[in-house]
Amino acid sequence: MGVYSFLSIQATIVGPGGSFNLAAGAAAAEEGITIEGAEDKNVMTIGADGQGQHSLIASDGGIVTLRYLKTSLINGNLMLMYDLQSASPSLWGQNVIVVTDTSRGDLTTCQAGAFKKRPNLTYAKEGGMIEWVFDFIKINSILGKGTL
Repeated sequence: MGVYSFLSIQATIVGPGGSFNLAAGAAAAEEGITIEGAEDKNVMTIGADGQGQHSLIASDGGIVTLRYLKTSLINGNLMLMYDLQSASPSLWGQNVIVVTDTSRGDLTTCQAGAFKKRPNLTYAKEGGMIEWVFDFIKINSILGKGTL
């Protein structure tokens, strides 16, 4: 039987204006961190006669979404990075995020990342969370076998 815990997740961001922890201890929201591909890896085309082909798409780009409680200090750090990076094209698109699961042996490296936009801010009855979305040109993942 395998066991998963967010406490085994280590994640960091390094980019102009900052370098810090994004995982356990950073007041991540329940929804945590999501890493997804930007586009399908395959395109299937079927011809008029029913014959078909597959096209392997070369892109390894993707999207990373980080979610933190409204009161997390990480939000202020990320906003400072966003403000600094968006002020100059020479600072844009240089973020690197690395996520590991030390119990499972997973490793994901996200390179050449830029903030997608300024996060939405909600002031309501409950604090809620703030979502930070990044576009990355290259994401590589290795899923480990975990411990027995």
